[in-house]
Amino acid sequence: MHNVGVNLTTITDLTAAAARVRDFVVRTPLLPSLWAPAARPLWLKPELLQPIGAFKIDATRAHGAEVVVVPPADRESAAAQVVAERGGTLVPPFDHPDVIAGQGTLGLEIADDLPDVELVLVPVSGGGLISGVAAAIKARAPRAKVIGVEPELAGDTADSFRAGRLVDWSTDDRARTIADGLRSTPSELTFAHIQKFVDDVVTVSEDEIRDAMAVLATRSHLVAEPSGAVATAAYLHADVPAGRTVAVVSGGNVDPALLLDVLSAQRASA
Repeated sequence: MHNVGVNLTTITDLTAAAARVRDFVVRTPLLPSLWAPAARPLWLKPELLQPIGAFKIDATRAHGAEVVVVPPADRESAAAQVVAERGGTLVPPFDHPDVIAGQGTLGLEIADDLPDVELVLVPVSGGGLISGVAAAIKARAPRAKVIGVEPELAGDTADSFRAGRLVDWSTDDRARTIADGLRSTPSELTFAHIQKFVDDVVTVSEDEIRDAMAVLATRSHLVAEPSGAVATAAYLHADVPAGRTVAVVSGGNVDPALLLDVLSAQRASA
């Protein structure tokens, strides 16, 4: 059961957020994957087409921001210090109802574009994205299952989901995965959403993530970073239900050298 003291995102929150962001985001299409078997039809939700390049250091500076680089374990304390010194407003990457509602608007889009969707696969890190998407899907397409996907090397949410409580993994442990955008851990707020709205959380290996990157690049013409490819990796390799499936492809800020290595490895094994 979710934490009864936590206010969960509602369909009213989601539709209000959709109206606020409509003029500022790309409404990405659902792309049918013609390479997927007929028994397991797959559509990709290519959020990597959003132009902002979220949270990447060079892209952030290009928008005029000052970037303060600190070790991962010091991010929260450093942000709090900046707020205290400069009187700013902290905008969390996931741990806030407004952020959850905004990210969840892509779930509304999935339900609008594929009302009979049966399975939605979503990357999990801090949990804001899956919190919002799962709330939206359960409101608009309640028969669909929502499954979160993590790297095996940062599988703290999967452990927490099984235990029914937040399980702590060290920063060093979570830093091992190639999927650098999925190294955060859920908050009480996002985990409450996961417990309420998410049907399962599965993990994928590093090799499976790399394989999914190659498949997305060569067969769907989408250049995804490792974090953005994990949902597709689950479709390809994990034990998830069959049916009309949507995989969220959430990020495209891939290191060119890594992409070359992934594609070269696939070519060598072909």
